[in-house]
Amino acid sequence: MDLISIIGTVLAFLVLIIGTILKGSTVDALWNDGAFVIVIFGTTSALLLQNHGGVLKHALKMVKMVYRPPQHRPADLISRVVGWSEISRRQGLLGLEPQIEAESDPFISKGLQLLVDGGEPEAIRSVMEVELETREAIDLAGAKVFESAGIFSPTMGILGAVMGLMAVMQNLADPSKLGHGIAAAFVSTIYGVGLANLFMLPMAARLKSMVHKQTRMHEILIEGLVSIAQGDNPRQIEARLQGYVS
Repeated sequence: MDLISIIGTVLAFLVLIIGTILKGSTVDALWNDGAFVIVIFGTTSALLLQNHGGVLKHALKMVKMVYRPPQHRPADLISRVVGWSEISRRQGLLGLEPQIEAESDPFISKGLQLLVDGGEPEAIRSVMEVELETREAIDLAGAKVFESAGIFSPTMGILGAVMGLMAVMQNLADPSKLGHGIAAAFVSTIYGVGLANLFMLPMAARLKSMVHKQTRMHEILIEGLVSIAQGDNPRQIEARLQGYVS
């Protein structure tokens, strides 16, 4: 679990709750059924119209990456690639076959399989780059779902506030309902702006960063596999791949 992400999520809720209390209101004032329906379901309906089911399903799966982020260790990957290079020089490319079965990452497994099958270096690069571009596009589309939610939800909050104020205007003859009605109207704005800036936009930025890091890892892998296919010296391969590490 990523402790920083958990702290950030808990702190986001505490900011709303403690801030409300310090401003002289109550926690109960933060809950309003109508505001919840307008902002949450309104944002959801906009996302359903914007994206197809596959993108939304993948976006939901990506949420766990925020709290259980994949480990991106370029140095470890370079070390593994150099190890594969040394095996291939001693035992030939077929010596890498056991490595395929030991891999849990399908991207790495596919690359090693192409290598074992004796693919030409440029053919391996071409196939793996297409795979990389496809994966990156799918992951970025998933991250953009949260970015879109961060754009839609404040607008839904304003819509809820306007609808709440319309209800207030209809009850001007009853002063006892004005205060509660105005407060409920602005809860929608809190939901919309809070959802966007405390959750959705930060999550989108975090996921995009992870996607870019994963892409860089895959670029290192592709370059390493192509170098092995070309029969390059392990030390040369290591030196070349170190250029990807900043």
